[in-house]
Amino acid sequence: MTSDAHSVCPTEVEGEAAAPGSDDQSTRRAIAAAQAGNKEALHFLYVSYSGDVLRHVKRVVKDHHEAEDITQNVFLKLNTSIRKYEPRDVPFVAWILRVARNAAFDHLRTRRMIPFEEIRVADQDHARIGRERRHDLRTALSQLPGDQREVLVLRHIVGLSPVEIAEALGKTESSVHGLHHRGRLRLRTALEDLGAAPVVAGT
Repeated sequence: MTSDAHSVCPTEVEGEAAAPGSDDQSTRRAIAAAQAGNKEALHFLYVSYSGDVLRHVKRVVKDHHEAEDITQNVFLKLNTSIRKYEPRDVPFVAWILRVARNAAFDHLRTRRMIPFEEIRVADQDHARIGRERRHDLRTALSQLPGDQREVLVLRHIVGLSPVEIAEALGKTESSVHGLHHRGRLRLRTALEDLGAAPVVAGT
């Protein structure tokens, strides 16, 4: 997609300004056309917003190539998903970033059983003790309530900040801190019951 965005932009109405915090006239026209199936309008939205979406997704997945793939998928599905967008609810940029964020976290959830293998284990004998500890950690994590487990995984394995976790899960930052604290305590207890020392950092 290399065309200039304005070359495919639906004609603007001269003198009509967008309300503060809302979409401009060209974007509103493109949205309406895209909802009617206009491919040039979809291309205009891609050119206008793909950069923002890519940066937003990359903050979540921490990998440029994965972020590119997710961004492409978001816009490939836009021809159908855009029909759910209601302009009176939120500006389009807020809506498309929310769609992208959900896609990014769906991607992380599909792979989150794999990163358990990447947890750092402070042992000299990685070949044997490391495998035992990782198995214990997976077992202990499986015993936690889902919301506590998810916060711990996103914080210590995916590497998101409490603010990013709160945004991703639709929770307040204080509730994320609470879940993190309770989750660490329960994880420590579960690991001790398994005869394993805790391996999750205290940050």
